Amino acid sequence: MSGLLALLDDVAGIAKVAAASVDDVAAAAGKAGAKTAGVIIDDAAVTPKYLQGFAPARELPIIWRITRGSLFNKLILLMPVAMLLANFAPWLITPLLMLGGSYLCFEGAEKIFHVLFPHASHAIDEDMSVKDPGHLEEQKIKGAIKTDFILSAEIMTIALAAIEAPNVWIQGATLAVVAIGVTLAVYGSVALIVKMDDVGLYMAENAHTGFGRGLGRGLVKFMPVLMKILSVVGTAAMLWVGGSIIIHGLEVLGFGWLGHHIHDWAYAVGHAVPAAWEGLAEWTAKAAMDGVFGVAWGLVLIPLATKVVGPMIAAVSGKSASH
Repeated sequence: MSGLLALLDDVAGIAKVAAASVDDVAAAAGKAGAKTAGVIIDDAAVTPKYLQGFAPARELPIIWRITRGSLFNKLILLMPVAMLLANFAPWLITPLLMLGGSYLCFEGAEKIFHVLFPHASHAIDEDMSVKDPGHLEEQKIKGAIKTDFILSAEIMTIALAAIEAPNVWIQGATLAVVAIGVTLAVYGSVALIVKMDDVGLYMAENAHTGFGRGLGRGLVKFMPVLMKILSVVGTAAMLWVGGSIIIHGLEVLGFGWLGHHIHDWAYAVGHAVPAAWEGLAEWTAKAAMDGVFGVAWGLVLIPLATKVVGPMIAAVSGKSASH
């Protein structure tokens, strides 16, 4: 807006246009942001694991560094590419979405597979071993930013596909609003989550009432439960979003058989319950079927990723396939 102050003669007309544009950006950003909800849940659920093992005083500085890395990922690296794709190669958006959805399915299915069939990993043991605190912190931050890049790419692509803007400027502004809003929401939530046990400990030791001290002890005891809940919710969201992206992508590419059947089955479930619960039942049924498909597709991808993709990346990067 500071740049517009020089145009004093036209400021009234410009303000009207700007106000309308801001309304367009806000509406489009709200719609696009809602489309990314599943990936946002997963992002918020994944990030706290990178803060385990650090002193409480280092938690917020680490979160801030990851937040800056996330904004760099979205605004500097991903947004220009997304804008170029939308305006010069829109046909690539659906395949890229499906590629990201496949990654989410793989990650979610791998988590489930590891729970059902626990197995040791030399690479994981090496990554989690105690090293120089400063070096370990740098490693954790880099790992979190790499994970964020993949999730951010999916968020930006989903948002871009959902944006209906009259011109490229509104499209770019909307995408920037989504990027900043999602990042602040995710890492603000992460900051609250990881500091909740410290707040509880402070209340347990310093509250002036028995109720306050009891509430503090309850927060401390609840944190491990919350982390487990976040892990389950994050995995479920990952599989739901990944599965729905693949199914929708197949429909866009002309292979709508599965998507049509899931819609019909979900519709039948919705009409089998009282009218007051119809919408919720239909949405839940569709999300569950998308998630089941996500698990199945992810299990198919596990051997492909570990036997083919992993060795190929290892050959290029020089690292072992397990890493």
